[in-house]
Amino acid sequence: MQVTRLTPQFGAAITGVDLGRLDDAQFAAIKQVWHQHRGLMAFPKQNISDDALLAFSRRFGPLDPPPNQENGRQSPAGYPDIYVISNVKDNAGRPIGALGDGEAVWHTDMSYESMPPLASMLTAREIPSSGGDTWFTDMTGVYEDLPPALKKRVASLKVKHDGTYNSGGFLRAGVKPTDNPMQAPGTLHPAVIRIPETGDAVLYLGRRRMSYIPGLSLEESEALLNELWKYPAAEHRIYKHRWSIGDLVVWDNRTTMHRRDPFPPTQRRLMHRTQIKGVAAPAAFPT
Repeated sequence: MQVTRLTPQFGAAITGVDLGRLDDAQFAAIKQVWHQHRGLMAFPKQNISDDALLAFSRRFGPLDPPPNQENGRQSPAGYPDIYVISNVKDNAGRPIGALGDGEAVWHTDMSYESMPPLASMLTAREIPSSGGDTWFTDMTGVYEDLPPALKKRVASLKVKHDGTYNSGGFLRAGVKPTDNPMQAPGTLHPAVIRIPETGDAVLYLGRRRMSYIPGLSLEESEALLNELWKYPAAEHRIYKHRWSIGDLVVWDNRTTMHRRDPFPPTQRRLMHRTQIKGVAAPAAFPT
C-alpha cells in the first residue's frame, strides 16, 4: 500500500490496495492514514462494485440511509443504503438521483441531523468531460487560521444547521420553504467541536444558507457568519478532486467540508455514495 499526500496540510491518496479484498491489517492501516491526514482519502480507479462499496463502508461502522433530497430518497434498485447523485433521467424523464448539474455549495453532509454521519464515501460511475470536480477544505486548519479574538468569540456559541435546502439549492421533499434563518428547521451544533480520535479542534459550520447563531439578532448572526465563512475557501486549505471513472473518495464529515463545480447539462454524471452513521452528536471543544 502506497500513501501520497494530496496537499501539504491534509488528505492522502492510497494506491496498491484492492478495497474489495481487504484484510484486517490493511484496513487498520487505512484507518490510521485517515486520522493522520485529517479525514480525507482518495483511492484512484478502484472501480468498486456496489456490494464492495457497502462492505468497505460498513468496516467503518453502521450506515445511515440516504438523505431526503429534492426528489426524496433515491437509491439503486436493491441497494437502499446507497445514495445516487446524478443529473441522469430515466426513460420517463424522471431524475434517477439528486443535485442535478449545477453547483453544490460548501457544506457538511446531513449536519441538519442531531447525529450527522461520521463519514461519506463517493465513487464515480460516469463523469462529464469537464466540470463536476469536488473540492474539499480542511476545517481543522481553518480553525487554526482564525484570529485569536474570533476563536474566543465563537468558543461557546452554537450554529443552527439548516434542514430546508440542500447544497444544490433545492428544497428538500416535504419541507416547508422559508427565507427566515431564525425560523428554519435545523439542529444546533457547537461552532467549535472536538474530534475524539485526535483531540483536534474543528470549526463546524455545515452550510451558509439559512444558518443562524442563537442568542444573536439576525443582523449580528449574519455578520459573524459572514466573517467565519471567509476562511474555509482559503487556497492553502483546499484540495480539488478531478474525477476519473472508478475513483473512490472518503471524507470525515466532522473535519472537512466539500462543494461541487457545475457541469454541462448535456453530459452525464453518475455517482454512488454511502454515509457512515455517527457514533455521537458533535461535542464542543472544551474552553
